[in-house]
Amino acid sequence: MKTIINSSIKDDALLLTVTRGIEGVDINTIVRIEASSNYSKIYFANGQKLVSSKVLRWFEEHLPDQLFVRIHRTHIVNKKFIRTYIYNSGKIALANGESIQVSRRKKEVFLKCWHNAAA
Repeated sequence: MKTIINSSIKDDALLLTVTRGIEGVDINTIVRIEASSNYSKIYFANGQKLVSSKVLRWFEEHLPDQLFVRIHRTHIVNKKFIRTYIYNSGKIALANGESIQVSRRKKEVFLKCWHNAAA
């Protein structure tokens, strides 16, 4: 188990310190995580959102690479919710209908790891 000050990941469960206490979430239901200053907004498949005091870097270091990929300095996405990559716009379309820009610097790494996940 990886533990960092009141936050931990074990198997598919994530425990986070949030404003109202400690919230337990299933990482398989996370669609994306968006940086917002020194906080992160977590978006779930059921449409709910959660704000965590953890920065995006913490999530990047602790979530499994085989499930999550950083596509922009402000976004980490769950690969299983990515539906398409649109070449002419450089955006991905997610299962929940959102579209997010893939940064030019992360494009090659993203395409390679998404392709490997699909194989």
